[in-house]
Amino acid sequence: MIKRLQKKYALSEQGAKDLVKGCLACVLQNLSFMFPVGLLYSLVSDLMNGGVPGSRIAFYIVGCIACVGLILLTTYFQYNATYFATYTESGVRRITLAERLRKIPLSFFGKKDLADLTSTIMADCTFLEQSFSHFIPELAGSIISTLLISISLLFYDWRMALAALWVLPVAFAIVGFSAKVQEKLNQKAMDVKMACADGIQECIETVRDLKANNAEQEYLKGLEKKIRAVEHRSILNEFGLAVFVVSASLVLKLGIATVALVGSILLIQGSLDVLTFFLFLLVVSRLYDPLQGALQNLAAVISTRTNIARMNEILDHPIQQGDSLLSNNGYDIVFDHVAFAYNTGETVLKDVSFTAKQGEVTALVGPSGGGKTTVSRLAARFWDVSRGNITVGGMDISKIDPEALLSLFSIVFQEVTLFDNTVLENIRIGNKDASDEQVMAAARLANVDEFAEKLPHKWNTNIGENGCELSGGERQRISIARAFLKNAPIILLDEATASLDVENETLIQTALSRLIADKTVLVIAHRMRTVAGADKIVVLSDGKVAEEGVPDTLIQKNSVYSHMVKLQAESQNWKLA
Repeated sequence: MIKRLQKKYALSEQGAKDLVKGCLACVLQNLSFMFPVGLLYSLVSDLMNGGVPGSRIAFYIVGCIACVGLILLTTYFQYNATYFATYTESGVRRITLAERLRKIPLSFFGKKDLADLTSTIMADCTFLEQSFSHFIPELAGSIISTLLISISLLFYDWRMALAALWVLPVAFAIVGFSAKVQEKLNQKAMDVKMACADGIQECIETVRDLKANNAEQEYLKGLEKKIRAVEHRSILNEFGLAVFVVSASLVLKLGIATVALVGSILLIQGSLDVLTFFLFLLVVSRLYDPLQGALQNLAAVISTRTNIARMNEILDHPIQQGDSLLSNNGYDIVFDHVAFAYNTGETVLKDVSFTAKQGEVTALVGPSGGGKTTVSRLAARFWDVSRGNITVGGMDISKIDPEALLSLFSIVFQEVTLFDNTVLENIRIGNKDASDEQVMAAARLANVDEFAEKLPHKWNTNIGENGCELSGGERQRISIARAFLKNAPIILLDEATASLDVENETLIQTALSRLIADKTVLVIAHRMRTVAGADKIVVLSDGKVAEEGVPDTLIQKNSVYSHMVKLQAESQNWKLA
């Protein structure tokens, strides 16, 4: 049962056990509220039989104290077993989702956007936190306690019990039949919420371009439509829920009427005594109160399916696994008839074979969309190949744990990602155990000291979200400094000097030449002069290796590479008229 609860509600093992405890606590709490009914029934019985004997007064006083004590005890147990346990599980769930995302292939993120994943980890977890603290335990507690009370009523007087209980299956059936309707409404509501969140995020990220093109008003009109769509869907959701819950609640209220009607008939016929009639009126008045909330809880539990499905999409997604022990002999990277396609169906690589040797600089060039960046990502196992295989030092990387494999790589991406922290700590990402002296030594190799020493607090200056306080070239140099600090045997450079001016580019290239000694270097570049000194050029075009060799030989071939060099030479002579 624990395993089923884990799967059904996206829970940890402890969370599933705590959910069971919470349900049992709600059962005990609901049953404790029936003890005062039994005490009252006993008191009325004594009064109808000539009054309360003096010897029974102490019994009723102790009974009242015991009832209050029992209710307080079960309520305390219920509160701890539901609310406190739920908050703990909510934290565990968020950490589990984040850990799973860490191990999922990057191909998964190609289908998702930031707003969607953030909503799953934060908003969906918050909604489930409310469900597991309020809805599910109370629903289970109401159903179980009602069943126990119903069985006892059937033994006491089956005729009155049927009069009281016939409304229960009808009311729950009404809400249960609404499941498909609610799922459709919830999914549509979720879609418009995600569209709205994407629109807001896009607006914030592109506000500079919107202002520059006087497009704010037009964009905000579209954003307002998305916000109104969320409002409209929320109203429809509430209405769709109310139709079923209110109808079920009305049916539930009929139970009191049928108990009174059936009881009156049996009382007139003489087959029912007044005390039993009074008992059933007391019981049903208490019986329907928790069920009233249970119907609403049932509707809320049904609505959680959409949120749970979004979480399970992450938790059930296959992860990249492999041996954590590296068995490579050297650091040659070999692509052997590699093919790759994204989940969208777009084929990027068709049949790529080449070798990037240790101690050499291998440059990947070619037209945009030819697969250069994809090749570098596949080498680091950001994705898994569709066909063929990739080896590092003879080691098949598809059988190696990605985190273990990445210990061999220092990577400088074309798009730099920085953190809202100091210059020093942003560079220390390359090696969290590095001392300040080691970090600054790596930074000087990347020419970071040239601007870091001019900042208000120098190396301890906070550079803002994603390095917003720095220029593009300064951000790039911090990224390169990380690679120096990590000092891994394989280096991937994806347009590493794209954002640098000529002077800094020369300095960085000089530093890189010191870094790459006896290492395997894979460079992606669009500017041909950047890779002119490479040991080997691999030209990628249309998902295949169009040609490969040393730069001078390729230029003499008068083929793809030669054509690219000529075009860039012509573009350098372009000037404003």
